[in-house]
Amino acid sequence: MSITELLTSISLLLLPIFFYLTKSSKSKASSISYPNAPKSYPLIGSSLAIFANRSRRIQWISDLIQNSPTATVVLHRFFLDDSHILTGNPANVQHMLKTQFHNYEKGNKTRRILFDFLGNGIFNINGDSWKFQRQVSSHEFNTKSLRKFVETVVDAELSQRLIPILSTFAANNTVLDLQDILQRFAFDNICNIAFGYDPAYLLPDLPEAEFAKTFDDAVNISSRRFNSVFPYLWKIKKFLNIGSEKRLKEASSQLRQFAKNIIKEKKQELSKKSSLESVDLLSRFLSSGHSDEDFVTDIVISFILAGRDTTSAALTWYFWLLSQNQEVEKEVLREIKEKSESPVYEEVKDMVYTHASLCESMRLYPPVPVDSKVAKHDDVLPDGTVVKKGSRVCYHPYAMGRLEVLWGSDWGKFKPERWLESAADGANKNGKWSFVGRDPYTYPVFQAGPRICLGKDMAFLQMKRIVAGILRRFKVVPVAEDGFEPVFIADLTSKMKGGFPVRFEERSVIKEQEFP
Repeated sequence: MSITELLTSISLLLLPIFFYLTKSSKSKASSISYPNAPKSYPLIGSSLAIFANRSRRIQWISDLIQNSPTATVVLHRFFLDDSHILTGNPANVQHMLKTQFHNYEKGNKTRRILFDFLGNGIFNINGDSWKFQRQVSSHEFNTKSLRKFVETVVDAELSQRLIPILSTFAANNTVLDLQDILQRFAFDNICNIAFGYDPAYLLPDLPEAEFAKTFDDAVNISSRRFNSVFPYLWKIKKFLNIGSEKRLKEASSQLRQFAKNIIKEKKQELSKKSSLESVDLLSRFLSSGHSDEDFVTDIVISFILAGRDTTSAALTWYFWLLSQNQEVEKEVLREIKEKSESPVYEEVKDMVYTHASLCESMRLYPPVPVDSKVAKHDDVLPDGTVVKKGSRVCYHPYAMGRLEVLWGSDWGKFKPERWLESAADGANKNGKWSFVGRDPYTYPVFQAGPRICLGKDMAFLQMKRIVAGILRRFKVVPVAEDGFEPVFIADLTSKMKGGFPVRFEERSVIKEQEFP
């Protein structure tokens, strides 16, 4: 063992004891009895159970919530009087995200974990700073010109890159990782939309793109900070500037320098013109007078994170579920064939069954399976759970999608029809459906309340165009043996462990004409 490793191990053991002995005593969150919660011991809380379930934390917590009478459990963590309240109760979610929004914020711990990566971006701030970024972003996201730009970017990436690549793989009967392909597609898209920059990550040779690799490193290391059973370890490594923390520092610096170089180029262009011709988000912010480099860098990096990982995660699980549910796939195909090959916005909006199937997929496999807030003041949740100032309260979309009280005894079934109403006479007349959404506190996949996702409509637009583009031409065939169940894992966003190996088969019977 090296001297550095020895010092790290000793510090890891001694620091928590020091904090425990010197920290002033506080009342822990919630005194309600939770019969199914893991046992909590003096000093170490529920750390033994947390450690034992570290490889399936999302599923384990979901099981606890499902077995709780109130759909709420409390965990006490390692040494530090650190209470985590975990809930799948819609009333509690509404209380946190809307009714008492002012009392539940990101919290200093979350800000510290993400600051090296996201800085003061919109997903990592509170109060007036958040309100200002939200107002600026909301204005831009509600413009028709941005929606049109997104359509153009998605269609170009689809027709010029994704479809030709999949055609080549299909012709050669090649196995590829669909999760990786979708991540590449999404990364090209969001970089174009956010920066006006094309990283060309989705090419036939599936290249390593330096910017994409750097972004991946920053996401993965930041995620490991969140999931660390012993959080002081990463803090010690950061202090010593070693290992993964050294890499995070380098990656974050490289991302910011890359962004600032693009900002400088656009500023130079703007100094020669009254406005920028490009309509990407960065150009819009600069043209609107928001010229502070740190401000626009933080906000654009946040949007890249949101746009890259969420849609690719959602679609990976969506194509898996379709492959296991042939009747649903047939209904989606029927709807796709009713539209033109390059459906315009209004046609995409009318893809009601496809929309429902995407919602149903994200109910079971949400791109962000858990989110947390910290209480600024003492509070009591609607189910009676006592929340002390500084307690972390997490709502759990993954668990909520599995609650029988919310979705019925068939919650485990992939059933788009639960989101649909048929004709008034009870029949699905001429294949026409009406979409029936759920309130955002029962289905908080896109957050809810004042922080509800600005890019929700943009995400559905992209996903439906991708689904239509792929399924019109190809059948997605998983390579895994019958009975194989992929494993859901979560970094900052969800993924399929080990990727999603598939083959593509041409659907010549659907339409013989080449994709434009």
